[in-house]
Amino acid sequence: MADKPMLEGPISGLSLSALSARLEINEHGLTSAEAVRRLRRFGPNQAMPQHRQPLWRQVLGRFLNPLVLILLFASALSAATGNLASFTIVLTMVALSVTLDMVQERRAENAVDALRRSVAVTVRVLRDGRELALPMETLVPGDVVRLAAGDLVPGDCRLLEALDLFVNQALLTGEPFPAPKQVDGPDTPTDDMTAATDTLFMGTSVVSGTGTAILCRSGSATAFGQLSHSLMVEPPPTSFELGIRRFGYLILRLTVFLVLFVLAVNVMFHRPWLESLMFALALAVGLTPELLPMIVTVTLAKGATRLAARRVIVKRLPAMHNIGAMDVLCTDKTGTLTEAVIRMVRHIDADGRDSEKVLRLAYLNSHFESGIRSALDEAILAFRPLDVTRWTKINEVPFDFERRRVSVLVSDGADRVLVVKGAPEDVLRQSTHYDAGDKGIQPLDPAARARMLDMFAQLGEKGLRVLAVASRAMDASHVSARLDDEAELVFAGYALFLDPPKASAAAALRALTDAGVAVKVLTGDNERVTRHVCETLGFPINGLITGDELQVMSSDALRARLNGVNVFCRMTPQQKERVLLAYKHAGRVVGFLGDGINDASAIHAADVGIAVDSGADVAKEAAGLVLLDHDLSVVVDAVMEGRRTVRNVTKYILMGSSSNFGNMFSMAGAALFLPFLPMLPTQVLLNNLLYDASEAGIPLDNVDADSLARPVHWNLTLIQRFMLVMGPVSSAFDFLTFYVLLHVFGAGEALFQTGWFVESLATQVLVIFVIRSRHLSWRSRPNPVLAAAAVGIAILGALLPLSPIGPWFGFVTPPPAFYLFLALSVPAYLVMMEGMKRLFFRYIAPSN
Repeated sequence: MADKPMLEGPISGLSLSALSARLEINEHGLTSAEAVRRLRRFGPNQAMPQHRQPLWRQVLGRFLNPLVLILLFASALSAATGNLASFTIVLTMVALSVTLDMVQERRAENAVDALRRSVAVTVRVLRDGRELALPMETLVPGDVVRLAAGDLVPGDCRLLEALDLFVNQALLTGEPFPAPKQVDGPDTPTDDMTAATDTLFMGTSVVSGTGTAILCRSGSATAFGQLSHSLMVEPPPTSFELGIRRFGYLILRLTVFLVLFVLAVNVMFHRPWLESLMFALALAVGLTPELLPMIVTVTLAKGATRLAARRVIVKRLPAMHNIGAMDVLCTDKTGTLTEAVIRMVRHIDADGRDSEKVLRLAYLNSHFESGIRSALDEAILAFRPLDVTRWTKINEVPFDFERRRVSVLVSDGADRVLVVKGAPEDVLRQSTHYDAGDKGIQPLDPAARARMLDMFAQLGEKGLRVLAVASRAMDASHVSARLDDEAELVFAGYALFLDPPKASAAAALRALTDAGVAVKVLTGDNERVTRHVCETLGFPINGLITGDELQVMSSDALRARLNGVNVFCRMTPQQKERVLLAYKHAGRVVGFLGDGINDASAIHAADVGIAVDSGADVAKEAAGLVLLDHDLSVVVDAVMEGRRTVRNVTKYILMGSSSNFGNMFSMAGAALFLPFLPMLPTQVLLNNLLYDASEAGIPLDNVDADSLARPVHWNLTLIQRFMLVMGPVSSAFDFLTFYVLLHVFGAGEALFQTGWFVESLATQVLVIFVIRSRHLSWRSRPNPVLAAAAVGIAILGALLPLSPIGPWFGFVTPPPAFYLFLALSVPAYLVMMEGMKRLFFRYIAPSN
């Protein structure tokens, strides 16, 4: 299909009506070739396109680190004075460090992007005469799209066809009630969202009905895209991200202090200023946790990849930490605690007898309903096929979660009837009469109403889900269904359904409780059915609040009852969100698991939004995690993986704040009494590079089971205390090593620097075996990759002075006795650190 020439001109200031007039509508849709051309012109269909920096800019960005730039400048000055080897070595060390960092982070980002694409929202679109499901970001102006209940609107569109179409525009207009849409718009075309009835906007979602539309604006050109740019605000950082940032600032302050201290001491002792500057800067590079962003990204990505193998897709990496810290999980009942394989088992009248009329009315309602079909509708239609060919649909009042019912106006040529189906309490409230069978239509007096409600209660206690069915005869002139028609109804009876409890749910509930996650059931179902399901699963109900009770409850009263309540019944979407926000206000880290249109707002508001891949698009888009299987047991896996991820990141930080920091601090202190530098700048950089390489296996490491038993929160206070205790202990051992090198081996400058390089690298690398577990080191098995990397780097450091390249870095060959000292001192150091670690977690930080 070719578009009209006018589309080639500027489109930024045109209204939707003007744009749609420029687009030639073809019943076969765009061709693939034309779609590719337009995608190149208009770009991906994203309100805020996310462009990853090109590789060369990422490389340049890492070299533009101020510390690295100054170090390269100083080494260039050294080369200018004739020390070309030093410059070459420094440049090589920096390049290797940057490459290690960038390659690991790039691979992690690619893995996460692939996972995110696997659960991307798709849209039904006409291409090449066929209806295809394509990712939303590939759509272009001129695409003809088909929409149904639960779909996200993929761009600013003009309606071509609509049937009982209602759209939720709350995100753009603030209006909470669905807006009706129809092809015949106002006489004067308008882009006003509240007045335009024949246009759809990106950022909205279909509540009920179906529609076909032509996409006129895509991506950042849409109204939602413009709003996103004008209100572009970074999401608030999580406690984990804040903790990482604060740790970085802490190390930065210490680095500045040590660099200035080393420079001042060397100037005071009249040492060569250029060499002193390079040493100070190399020391700063060694102290700076430049590997921290990569370790965080790679660890989170590895966790996301492991979860993908368990059929859980992580869309946003910070969700990995949040689910590890989660201590409250709010979840729906249907599909989570039950099988969601709903069967209709009976259809009864007001006296509890099987009734064909109830089945026929329920079938008519479900057959002609144009909104999103619930599992209950599917069960009604699957119970027994009925011939409804003589009936035609006139109009509909779609379902919403406030009324909790749906009405269709139908006619068979002779009679015109409004058929209503919904929650028993709400349908009975609108009913004034009931069908008594042979006795005809009877008034629904208080005694009869109480009898109907009592029957409903008894059915619920048996675990049956119940829908009420009612009707109202309308005259032939009635051509539309309105909300006020849902009055003076004749109650027909109940449709009964069975949704058995899920076998795996009981074990999952116990596992979450044992893991310190309080499970809260938030359901739109009534309390009797919910009690039956919970009792069957062995889930004790500590307290229960209904939607009616919550409606009249103040925020303070709700917060006062939160700890004693774990089941909330007959909840509207707004009430679910209110309960969730109350838990967040109480300082809890809250997750929400849902799959419907009604769950989207609560999923978005939660610390951990969890959706199901088979659920509505709006729910998946709002979620940070998407479950490919609707099973609570995989949430347990996600919780454990989130905790494992945070624990592994903490290992790297504890390493940097103890042994590595202690060694760098010791080198700064050695400048006070040594007549030479304790380590050459190139040796410091090589030490740092090898240390970083040894830690690349941390994201893969195992974590002790008891460390995963409770929610894991970021704890900067613990890290600061660990640094203040373990850092000086490490430094004390370093100064003892200095004494041995100077007074036992009589080391001169070159031998001292060589011996200290080998010793410091071995201690700060091998201490990972102590720090990685709070138990005795030999009782906790590390990951083989981490163990091999740490031991391999320590051996490599010991052999470097003996290799042909040793002299390049200023190394000399140590005497054999030094290696005997190394073999004795390194284990002694690890035993000392093991003892201090045990004392630290027993007396200084026993609760962490």
